[in-house]
Amino acid sequence: MKLSSLAVAIAALALAGAAVAHTDEYLDTVQAPNGGQLRMAGSYHYELVVGAEGAGAQERTLVVYVTDHGDAKLDTAGAEGGVVILSQGKKTKADLRPDGENRLRGVATFAPAPDMKVVVAVRLAGQPPAQARFVPLKPRPAPAAR
Repeated sequence: MKLSSLAVAIAALALAGAAVAHTDEYLDTVQAPNGGQLRMAGSYHYELVVGAEGAGAQERTLVVYVTDHGDAKLDTAGAEGGVVILSQGKKTKADLRPDGENRLRGVATFAPAPDMKVVVAVRLAGQPPAQARFVPLKPRPAPAAR
């Protein structure tokens, strides 16, 4: 009897863990708090907001907001990170620096495009690094309730 109860408990935990993990497809339907694109990065959520106003290659700001899985803001003091941007056949890198509360900010020169890809890597103070891949300017499906 105890063994079957344990098996049921383990199965329930496994299913709960699977339900908690969010796919990119699901996150693309979620309205992000700051208007960016959401991704899972280990046990964190990263939201990437790209300054894409104007045409052509120019200096643009990238902001990454960091929250836990329950959407609580995580302190970025002491964090370090970087981005790699692939856009219009060119690769650009930028460092990310803490920018208050749960933000990191960087600046890079690039030309935005709908198929632009951005890889974000962040190491919060005292934590292992985590990374996420974004396609921040692609058209989004209708928002889902969060």
